[in-house]
Amino acid sequence: MPAPVFTAAHRQASTLYLPPGPWLTVLDCLCERFSAISREQWLDRIARGKVLDADGQPIAVDLGYREGLRIHYFREVPNETPIPVQESILYANEHLVVADKPHFLPVTPAGEYVEQTLLRRLIRTLDNPELVPLHRIDRHTAGLVLFSANKQTRSAYQALFPTRRIEKRYEAIAPALPDMAFPRVHKSRLVDGEPFFRMQEGEGPSNTETRVEVSEQNGGLWRYALYPVTGKKHQLRVHMAALGAGICNDPFYPDVLKDAVDDYANPLKLLAQGLRFIDPVTGEERVFESRITLDW
Repeated sequence: MPAPVFTAAHRQASTLYLPPGPWLTVLDCLCERFSAISREQWLDRIARGKVLDADGQPIAVDLGYREGLRIHYFREVPNETPIPVQESILYANEHLVVADKPHFLPVTPAGEYVEQTLLRRLIRTLDNPELVPLHRIDRHTAGLVLFSANKQTRSAYQALFPTRRIEKRYEAIAPALPDMAFPRVHKSRLVDGEPFFRMQEGEGPSNTETRVEVSEQNGGLWRYALYPVTGKKHQLRVHMAALGAGICNDPFYPDVLKDAVDDYANPLKLLAQGLRFIDPVTGEERVFESRITLDW
């Protein structure tokens, strides 16, 4: 029997190993397991070949349930709203892809975003289902994102981050802090905040560190160069707010803006501006600079 052939789209499916239960068919299991999705929607997905077996073949609607059976299915967001921004590819070889992500575009599928993500767009553009992001930046943040393009060398690039062998430089525009001395290092312990999508500084040993410099002054606003040593969620946004200079147009810090909607004319003034590291595969020094700029 020939080996199953998985297309680029198939590789982006989610996988479920069927749990123990009393169901007669795979369809029955899916309907109960994912109760927010109606039976009619599952029937439609199966009819369109969007639910696959372990060999990557579309399942029959009456496929019998079996505990542990591996099923692949595709997350879908009905009427997913297009995000009117355009990413660019700054570099690509057989191992590494460097993309310049615009504000508002998520890096990976989550919540209401599936196709409108940097990862899905790059997979389609490069026709490479092996792409995996090596790190993340917030949806509201713009700038550089590295992707592994080859699973054979992926671990070498992934190791750059926990071993701190990559220098990351960000830019931010935020209120002036004339009474503080710069450069300075800000350390704190970040913990989950409220609401659930926020982070906050808490008690205990620090688990985050950022070096903050001032690169340009413009009246009541300054341009800051930020060098994160660690990479916690929302680290730079929380640190700047803690210093008393919440980044301009931040919908989460220091306070949550109620009923905030994406304002494409006024994005968060935070940019992943530069990356520098020694390529673990070729031994070359890699220096990448974002082509996006933050205006005042």
